[in-house]
Amino acid sequence: MKIHLIAIQFLLYLYAMTAFWEFINRYSVISEESKAAWSSFLKTSKITKGNYFLDQGAIPKDIAFVSKGLLSYHYLNEKGEKIIKRFFPENSLVTSTSALLKQEPGYFSIEVLEDAELISYSFNDFRNLTAKYNDIANFYISYLERHWVIEKEFSEITLKSATAKQRYLEFEKNYPELISRLKLHQIASYLAVTPTQLSRIRAEL
Repeated sequence: MKIHLIAIQFLLYLYAMTAFWEFINRYSVISEESKAAWSSFLKTSKITKGNYFLDQGAIPKDIAFVSKGLLSYHYLNEKGEKIIKRFFPENSLVTSTSALLKQEPGYFSIEVLEDAELISYSFNDFRNLTAKYNDIANFYISYLERHWVIEKEFSEITLKSATAKQRYLEFEKNYPELISRLKLHQIASYLAVTPTQLSRIRAEL
């Protein structure tokens, strides 16, 4: 029975690692040599729902790939209300990017909304690899360009110019799998509307 359980855990580990490398290769094809160097400091972990991958005020050290689960990126406003800026489902890289790059205490918390399984790595070790391996450097540049320049700019424009209904429809279009996994108030916080407003919008559709 114990051997059977170990075998299952090993298969789940292989599945998670395969998903990780498939995700990385979407941005830049990584050689076996580079993969071996990167793999040397990959760590797996599990965090249960309600706990935090990163607390507000902490200085982040790691980046994590979400192989299973769902996390949110939020801060508290002056009223103590939770303002969600982003969700991280499976096949996402999660960290507080600005605080990580500056190595300063972050303004954001990263909360686990569903039991999560993560593959994480030290940002400092990763940065060292980008100086040695061009394919890893290409991944880093490609990822930042897509998610922290193109997508960030688009989302900021959308939030400022679109109506609440348009923002919800855009969210539903881009993240249909999250609608059933999130609570009403979580979606409302992300869209910068009240739960009552969101209920009214959904009732009209």
